[in-house]
Amino acid sequence: MTEATIDVSPEAVAKLKALKAEERDPELKLRVFVTGGGCAGFQYGFTFDDEAAEDDAVIQVEGEQFVIDALSYQYLQGSVVHYEEGLQGARFSIENQSAVTTCGCGASFAI
Repeated sequence: MTEATIDVSPEAVAKLKALKAEERDPELKLRVFVTGGGCAGFQYGFTFDDEAAEDDAVIQVEGEQFVIDALSYQYLQGSVVHYEEGLQGARFSIENQSAVTTCGCGASFAI
């Protein structure tokens, strides 16, 4: 059995590169996580971090690091981290194949 992975879109990689340059912080990583809440039960979260914890999954794409804690990883397997700009503004988002339902804005989901 092959373990599902988490992918990162080229747009998300490019945005992280741009943010690192803007902040002048070469150690900056994008932390992707799942918390309880939102209208569908779970919600996605994104924050910047300079360090990865020992039990974090580290996804490296083009030299950029995306970190996911062990608890969140199970909910994000098979997902894609995106960055999008549109009428609702600019944001990182998740395309989660495991989500059974999502809310209208796409920020929360249920499994």
